[in-house]
Amino acid sequence: MIVCSCNVLTDRDVRHAVNTAEDALRNAKQIYDCLGCSAECGRCARTIKTIIDEAYRECALACQADCPHRRIRDDAQYERGGGPAIDFLGFSR
Repeated sequence: MIVCSCNVLTDRDVRHAVNTAEDALRNAKQIYDCLGCSAECGRCARTIKTIIDEAYRECALACQADCPHRRIRDDAQYERGGGPAIDFLGFSR
């Protein structure tokens, strides 16, 4: 399905970018950059973000501990204040 008619990007293009990127892609701009294009009208940004979230949700269900996308789940946990316990010297317990 075409999600960005300005750049003719499909949902498969977005999923492929998410699944093959070395760093975690979190927003439409990062997807555009990864795919070598840029936002034109911006109508697709919300749909691209939804596809990114779905791809990471699917990955989270299937991932092992060494998955590079695990950092996204860990980062989200830290943002909610649920990270690992840190002692006064800054070491994880």
